[in-house]
Amino acid sequence: MQQEDFTSLSTGKLVQTINGCLAFVPAPLPPPDLRLESLMPVLTRAVRSLGELSGIGRTLPNPYLLIRPFMRREAVASSKIEGTVTNLSELFLFEIDEQTTRAPADAREVFNYVRALEKSLESLEALPISNRLIRNAHKILLTDVTTARGAHIIPGEFKTDQNWIGARLIQNARFVPPPPNEAQEAMGELEKFINNNHDTEVPFVVKLALIHYQFETIHPFPDGNGRVGRLLIPLMLCDRKELSQPLLYLSSYFENRYDEYIDKMLCVSKHAAWNDWIEFFLRGIEETCTDAINKAKKLQDLQSAYRAKIQQARTSVLLGTITDLLFERPAVTLPYLSKKLDISYNSAKKHIGRLVALGVLKETNVGRPKIWVAAEIMDIIAS
Repeated sequence: MQQEDFTSLSTGKLVQTINGCLAFVPAPLPPPDLRLESLMPVLTRAVRSLGELSGIGRTLPNPYLLIRPFMRREAVASSKIEGTVTNLSELFLFEIDEQTTRAPADAREVFNYVRALEKSLESLEALPISNRLIRNAHKILLTDVTTARGAHIIPGEFKTDQNWIGARLIQNARFVPPPPNEAQEAMGELEKFINNNHDTEVPFVVKLALIHYQFETIHPFPDGNGRVGRLLIPLMLCDRKELSQPLLYLSSYFENRYDEYIDKMLCVSKHAAWNDWIEFFLRGIEETCTDAINKAKKLQDLQSAYRAKIQQARTSVLLGTITDLLFERPAVTLPYLSKKLDISYNSAKKHIGRLVALGVLKETNVGRPKIWVAAEIMDIIAS
């Protein structure tokens, strides 16, 4: 990083760090002289889309119809940004049997993201969005991961050494976040801003954009910062009751526009280009809400179609129960189904056979035990 590249003094300061290099320390939020007039159209659309998605979450008879699939899609996308590649089928397989040798090592890390998000959402009942909650999420995220993916660090602990982004050597880094002491102080200021609910001048969705930038810029952990930062978005939306259920996830939007994503944040640090970043973030909310709403409608329509098939076939009530379970986890094995529903292997096998005949399930060629996948459900989630 070069000092001359940072043309604004309002977003932060440059400080000396290791090897004679400079690090950037962001100023506490909110930014001075934030002007949102030009953003009102996209801001209005983002808020309206968020309200519509929240309304769907409130009216669902079973919100897990969307929560669990969407959460897992987010885990896959967020981890992919960091170079951890697992598809939805592999993740669902891992969840059925964590000890399976067929799931790649990356599946453990992606599953950790799901667990971190689920546990953090549960923690909101007793904890505010705080550094304690953030560290707890990080601890879950990096439990039992490989050395190359962060096992050499202490999960749940802020960094004690300087980190940097975009190069093997700090001298060539694209960006150098605050040194450890400054990072701890900056996280304390960020915690105060997150929990300051009295400042109503900044709309919450804009506040969300500011917080995401700030966390990613501080980069408080040695590893896992991107995933924790993206995980905070649905947590804050649910904590503030802006969403009735955790249904909004931005990782796919960020992944599809990765260069723009990191460039917009870097331009805030260098040139105080707040509006460009906020507009990008708000467009992400609008687009992702629209996508989630469309997927929700497709899944509901498919569920209705499956129920009609089952009713016409005059099969047992249990078959409908199994079908509904598939919308939460669209991959099953005989051992999983037998244990989940407390039925015999023969009964599980008989019901799976009926769902195959009805076109709801398809057998895969993965191995033993056999796995059946609800391909139509999976296609909607993954699209």
